[in-house]
Amino acid sequence: MSQQAEEATAGGGRSPGRRSPAGAAAVAGGAGAPARRTGLLVTVLLGALAAVPPMSMDMYLPALPDVTRTLDSNASVVQLTLTACLTGMALGQLVVGPMSDRWGRRRPLLAGLAAYVLAALMCAFAQSAEVLVGFRLLQGLAGSAGIVIARAVVRDLYDGLAMARFFSSLLLISSIAPIVAPVIGGQVLHLTDWRGIFLILAAIGVVLSVLVWRRLPETLPPERRQSGGVRAALWVMRGLVADRVFTGYLMTNGFTYGALFSYIAASPFIIQDIYGASPQTFSLLFGLNSLGLMVVGQVNGKVLVGRVRLDKTLGCGLAVLASAGVVLLLVTAGVFGEVGTVPLAASLFVMISSLGLVLPNTNALALMRTPHAAGSASALVGMSCFVMGAIASSLVSIAGKQSAVPMAVVQLGSALAAIVCFVTVCRPWRNQPPQEQLHR
Repeated sequence: MSQQAEEATAGGGRSPGRRSPAGAAAVAGGAGAPARRTGLLVTVLLGALAAVPPMSMDMYLPALPDVTRTLDSNASVVQLTLTACLTGMALGQLVVGPMSDRWGRRRPLLAGLAAYVLAALMCAFAQSAEVLVGFRLLQGLAGSAGIVIARAVVRDLYDGLAMARFFSSLLLISSIAPIVAPVIGGQVLHLTDWRGIFLILAAIGVVLSVLVWRRLPETLPPERRQSGGVRAALWVMRGLVADRVFTGYLMTNGFTYGALFSYIAASPFIIQDIYGASPQTFSLLFGLNSLGLMVVGQVNGKVLVGRVRLDKTLGCGLAVLASAGVVLLLVTAGVFGEVGTVPLAASLFVMISSLGLVLPNTNALALMRTPHAAGSASALVGMSCFVMGAIASSLVSIAGKQSAVPMAVVQLGSALAAIVCFVTVCRPWRNQPPQEQLHR
């Protein structure tokens, strides 16, 4: 670990973590009611920015069959609209992250939100599936600014266990989006078609732009900004990737997202077309899984962080994820005979809920090592998520939608790959001295 990360983790649960001068009181909530009010608003705003990708994906999910019919296309082509959005979010973070390290957090974020609004409007008026795929790529590129800069702001303000706890709080807020978004999407389809969903996403982008402009302080002071152009940014990223442990957590995080996004891409067709559920029933099941993720994430932040080493909690979450994947594969392959929606939904619930032990801790453990380049490190973490998500959703799409087995295979394979990266690349037992302090 870096010296700064070791100092942060050595303090265990007793240290509030490092905070930068700018905006620290606002986010942490210093003495007095005004600071607490500002802190709550900024925390909610960061959570909302981190929720831009799930809002962009999940509100649209119940409409996938409707898009297929309206644009006279097929499921495989329409699923590429998800893959394009994921790809855009992955590539966009590689640009926005270094930009935020050089010019600060606010300006790249505001530019990204403005572009997101325009892209959402273009999606609403797309006349073919192929055109929609292109506009969704643009929407993903623009939407990446929210999540990458939200993580970078957290890294600017916190370190050590305080950062791990804040990521769990961020997960609580951002997890509301997967609960609410499909429900909103399903209800919008009662009133209009899928185009109305993109109009709502554009309106959300406008609201976030106004809040960022008025309420989010700049958290990266000029003296801590990176200088240089593209070559300097690539050099910084090269140095980050050269850190074996950082790269291990990067890969672990990415494969975990592969399991998540294969579920996101395939579940609308599996639950609605194969199991015959309505868009509203699918929305409720999807929201229930997101609620499980949110609750487990809060158990991680409020109960486990500071009492159990982050690596131990992460390993436990990965074990549960893989175990649920095995059960899901057995259920969908018919080992237990013909089953209904309930066993499938139960397996998915356990699988998605376990991510509450994985995602906050992989983010925190990776970013603990990168205080000098939070934007670039956040970009690499986010890129790993969406690249693996795009690959996983593409694999599910290629395999077809006549069976739930392809989804289960991709999810289990992703979970096992995440475990291999965690054990063989991160090798947490070799970080024993600083990490040992995390449970004291």
